[in-house]
Amino acid sequence: MLRYSFSRLMGAIPTLFILIALAFFMIRVAPGGPFDSERSLPAEIEANLRAAYNLDLPLYEQFFRYIGGLMRGDFGPSFQYKDYTVTELIGTGFPVSLRLGGSAMLLALLIGISAGTLAALRQNSRTDYSVMAVSMTGISIPNFVMAPLMILLFAVYLGWLPAGGWGGGAWNHMILPVIALALPQIAYISRLTRGSMIEVLRSNFVRTARAQGLPERTVILRYALKPALLPVVSYLGPATAAVITGSVVIEQIFGVPGLGRYFVQGALNRDYTLVMGVVVFYGVLIIVFNFLVDILYAWLDPKVKY
Repeated sequence: MLRYSFSRLMGAIPTLFILIALAFFMIRVAPGGPFDSERSLPAEIEANLRAAYNLDLPLYEQFFRYIGGLMRGDFGPSFQYKDYTVTELIGTGFPVSLRLGGSAMLLALLIGISAGTLAALRQNSRTDYSVMAVSMTGISIPNFVMAPLMILLFAVYLGWLPAGGWGGGAWNHMILPVIALALPQIAYISRLTRGSMIEVLRSNFVRTARAQGLPERTVILRYALKPALLPVVSYLGPATAAVITGSVVIEQIFGVPGLGRYFVQGALNRDYTLVMGVVVFYGVLIIVFNFLVDILYAWLDPKVKY
């Protein structure tokens, strides 16, 4: 187990290096620069600014300097947010995104697994068709469409909830963005759970458990649920990282001061270090979550060999 964990972690290093290299060179190929604006700067001032941020160096030298800073845990200074480092900006935005995305994934797991299991137990019934119809709707309609509709209904017409803002993380400000983030994940998880549960319920060990006279509740919760969750666990690795750090559109719509706001502003302003910091942070999260998923497999399915 320890050997497997170590080999997976070592194998993630080349993947992360390739990700950093691609992001570093692609963002610099894009037109424009961090000091371009509608009002052009004098050539001397722009040259001094580029020298201060080492942008006058050859591209390969900038890359290796950046790698050296990452190895020390330094993401560099932000080009647009003066007197702030990228590490400080990520530290400010990530707790908000973590709370928002974590709440959305928790809601998606509770509703998605329950709905998928119920649909599998009542296969080809009205309940099954209803769950699948709602799931397809959730997959087909993107959350950047659902979010304005929810604001229009619950905030403008009914006046039950605020239309936007964070409010220090108050529950009434979290309801709409959390539901908007969770809806697509509920749809995917419910479909994965249903398909996997139907397959597991037809397995020999489930037939044996039922033949022994065990209550249906015990058969489902003790024998069928754990192996049925394997596809869901595989999906949760990248999905959780994506929801926590990639809720760019939802954070913009609801005015939530999360990590997505900094990523959007950094991309628009060609803030190289800020965009790179968010990309690297996002890549590390995906690697960590996928690693935890692999470890979790051993608990869910003892047949898994490392």
